[in-house]
Amino acid sequence: MRNLRGTYVHRGDAARRRKRLKQTLYAAAVIAVAALTLAARRPGTASAEVTIHSSGFSLGLGVGARELREALDSTKGEMDLLRARYERADRIIQFSSRFAIPANLAAHVLDASMAEGIDPELAFRLVKLESDFNPHATSSVGAVGLTQMMLGTARYYERGITKEKLYDPTTNLRIGFRYLRGLIGEYHGDAVRNALHAGVDPSNGYDRILTKGYKGKGVVD
Repeated sequence: MRNLRGTYVHRGDAARRRKRLKQTLYAAAVIAVAALTLAARRPGTASAEVTIHSSGFSLGLGVGARELREALDSTKGEMDLLRARYERADRIIQFSSRFAIPANLAAHVLDASMAEGIDPELAFRLVKLESDFNPHATSSVGAVGLTQMMLGTARYYERGITKEKLYDPTTNLRIGFRYLRGLIGEYHGDAVRNALHAGVDPSNGYDRILTKGYKGKGVVD
């Protein structure tokens, strides 16, 4: 029989074995954590033993199936939360590095854009274009803050807002992105063509962003 060691077939088998082992370890870890969680909640009534071998793993559990399922669901929820936190942190680092801004400012922009349903890629491009990420930016016509909001426009979305308050990043981003979301919805995602057709200038830098290569829809579900 031909010796396949070192060949493509052998390497593929090895990769598949490693993948199966990782999957086995992951599944065993999830079940073990779930069982231990259940044991912690009900001291003296639950125990778990996980034995891993080449063909899989076996469990010795002093708990009922329903209790284990509840613990598994709880553990999965916690792992999903950790995964979401990791993905958020990773995006913050990427945007912070890409635009050379502090991580806390990148977090403000990311969180505000997601809360208002704005594509973060569009949100960061907008803030870069409008204020170059300067919370204290003020234009010659009175537009202020990160998204360069006019006070009159801001008061349409939040009555009683002051010009000074618009310098606050969280407030400015929330109102600015809410305004942008409405603008995108009004123009059905094509602000440039529809605004020009209506005989008005596209607002809030959206047209300039599109002309610089942005290809997204502008919003996220």
